[in-house]
Parts: sequence; structure tokens; C-alpha cells
Amino acid sequence: MIPDTSLIGVMCHVSCVMLMSLKNKRVLITAGPTWVPIDSVRVISNIATGQTGILLAEKLQSLGARVTLLLGGAELCCLDKKIRLIRFRFFDELRRVILKELKEKKYDIVIHSAAVSDYRPLKSYNYKIKSGRKIWRLNLVPTPKIINLIKKVDKALFLVGFKFEPQSSRSALINKARILIRDSKADLVVANTSYNGRYNAYIVSQEGIKGAINSKAKLAEALIREIRLRK
Repeated sequence: MIPDTSLIGVMCHVSCVMLMSLKNKRVLITAGPTWVPIDSVRVISNIATGQTGILLAEKLQSLGARVTLLLGGAELCCLDKKIRLIRFRFFDELRRVILKELKEKKYDIVIHSAAVSDYRPLKSYNYKIKSGRKIWRLNLVPTPKIINLIKKVDKALFLVGFKFEPQSSRSALINKARILIRDSKADLVVANTSYNGRYNAYIVSQEGIKGAINSKAKLAEALIREIRLRK
């Protein structure tokens, strides 16, 4: 029997794509919380741990990628020394550093998993506001969307965004992920939620949805696999 060479070609192509190497790919990952200042000692922040970004950094480095991790004010222990680490705390620091990295270095992949502050005080103070006030009202205004700036610097890179909506329904969560893809031009968005202490995540693209994934470790594996299929 004469082999179907067209079928062999297709199988070879699929196999090659599945085994796409990440060796020496330059990967930029953001992770952890961001702060916005109220006064010289007080901030508004969030409870992000940076765990997902750290897991991704370690797994990608083990696959041969050249990883830079931008990490906010999260606890960190025993990070592989081959991972280039840049710490930040404030929103403006993160925006400045990520734009500097993108302009000065050529990255293949950006995974933007940091829990970025959505709002900041309309006015902040460069001194400590005295305690003892019975009421202190803060007017908040939206911060710029950092993820929307990334592909404006380099449209060729592969961009992964994150959308976290606690206690969200699956349909609402997926819809918000698709809006993020539209606005940021992301290639993939991880849509994740936590309901009654139970974690669920979906990997959303223009082509479809993968999930549900019920742990951050499994998400890291699935996301890297999806990147290798596409990059």
C-alpha cells in the first residue's frame, strides 16, 4: 500500500507544533499586587499572592526560556537564580518598568498576570495625613490599562492576559475575557474565579475555551502547553 504522503505531512506538522521548543525564548512575566499611594505611608493594594506568575516563571525557565519576572509586593522564597527578577511595589513603577523592558529588549512572550490596581485616589499626599479623622473620603479615578499598552510597543509578541472575577458565573467570566482580548489584542486570556474557596480557570482565545482548570499548578501546565501549540 502506498502511504498517504499528505496525511504524513499533516501528522508531522501537528507533531512539530506540539513539540515547539521554548528554549531561549524571551519571556516577560508580571505577577503580584500593585500599590497606589494615599499619602506618604498609606496605600491601596489587593491580596494577590503572585503564585501563578512565580509558577509560570519557574516552569518556563525549566523548559529553557529566558525569563524576566516583574514581581510586586508578594512573598518570595527560593526562586531559581537563572530567572531575572525585578521587584516593584507601585502602579507607576510597574508601568514604567514594563514599558522600559519592552522598548529596550525583544521579548517573544509577555504573560501579564499581575493584579494591577484599577483605581487610584484622585489626590495623593506627599506627607502623612494625621490620624483621628472621623471621616476621610477618598475620590477614586481609573488607572490606565497597562495591558492595552503592551502590543502598541511590540505587536509581534505573544500576549497572555488575566481576568479575575471572584464569584463570577462562567458566562460572565468568559464574556469579560473576550472583551479583554478585543481591547488589548491579547492572544490568550486566563479567566479565573474563586467561589466558596474553589478555584476555577479557563484559557480563552478567539478560537475557543479550554477548561475548567481547578488549580494554579494545573493552570500553569495547561497555559504553557497552549503557548507551545501557538508560538
